[in-house]
Amino acid sequence: MTPMVQVAVASDATEAEEIQALLSDAGITSALEPEVEADAIAVLVPEGQVELAQDAIEALTEPDELDAGA
Repeated sequence: MTPMVQVAVASDATEAEEIQALLSDAGITSALEPEVEADAIAVLVPEGQVELAQDAIEALTEPDELDAGA
């Protein structure tokens, strides 16, 4: 089994599920794991897909950042 690596931390289940859906659409397997101490949810992907996952997440967040700066 390939080790899973954290690529994002969501503040709630809705955000975590949105990230997981984005990754799924990009063909990337992911898992969610509660971060009890941080009251958050970690998004994990297989070690070999970390860079792809980060690129997919970055593509999702860029338009929001551009809108916020306008």
